[in-house]
Amino acid sequence: MKIGLNLPSHGVDTSATVAGHARHAEDAGFESVWVGDHLIPAGRPFLDATLVLAAVAAVTRRVRVGFGVMVLPLREPAWAAKQIASLQHLSDGRVLLGVGSGGPVHGDAAFRAVGVPFAERGRRTDAALEVLPGLVEGKPTLVDGAEVTLSPGAPMPPMLIGAGPERRVARFADEWYPAFSTPAEVAAGLEGIAALAAEYGRPVPKVTVGLSFGLGDVPAPEIDAQVRGLTEYGMSEEAARESLLTGGPARAAERLAELAEAGVHRVIGMPFPADRRRQADLLAEAARLAGG
Repeated sequence: MKIGLNLPSHGVDTSATVAGHARHAEDAGFESVWVGDHLIPAGRPFLDATLVLAAVAAVTRRVRVGFGVMVLPLREPAWAAKQIASLQHLSDGRVLLGVGSGGPVHGDAAFRAVGVPFAERGRRTDAALEVLPGLVEGKPTLVDGAEVTLSPGAPMPPMLIGAGPERRVARFADEWYPAFSTPAEVAAGLEGIAALAAEYGRPVPKVTVGLSFGLGDVPAPEIDAQVRGLTEYGMSEEAARESLLTGGPARAAERLAELAEAGVHRVIGMPFPADRRRQADLLAEAARLAGG
């Protein structure tokens, strides 16, 4: 199993810079590092995801750099493709492209700011996914009836599609990214996606999941804060609390094994923010125990 790590992309972490966290993750053996994507987030400021990943690519050599996830309908498809292709060049082909349509946690303020009706985000996401590979690769591509060729093109990175219609995942995704899902939810969802993928003559997507974790002796108020954060993404309090990974590295290794058995090939760890470096080290230990 591949293990990734979410980075602090909100620019207010006092323990280290984003670059420092990325170098630490690479040294600890993580396969990839990830950042979220918010234009007008609620609660705290966020740096631009593309710029954060470009900075990370400049100070690392091996670790892959992932969007977790790029909110595609907030960008014109050609601009999104230009950013992705540029990052592929800057990172020497290390990009993992998570994409999504943006849910209630993003609110409609960001969509109003770029002149996109919130209700159209799903349709616009599907339309962008139709043309994105050709644009990224520098091939002549029809966009709104006009032929567009971006230069320099780059290899299209693996595409992970987050929460949304299963048909979108089956039609476009290399990987399904159902964040914060339990092993049972993964197994059930994958069954439906596999049937749809067969309709399109496509392979069954691999599965990446997110896992919010606080290992070791974590105070109860920190756990409660993480639960509140997850409920902002539409989870019930009970489901949010159940999804959290707490305890020691041995317990974490058990959860990783359960997810692998359900068909998950990558887990992206989202550490509690109080002590990110220590949390990263504990998850790396759990991955070693699990054989990841």
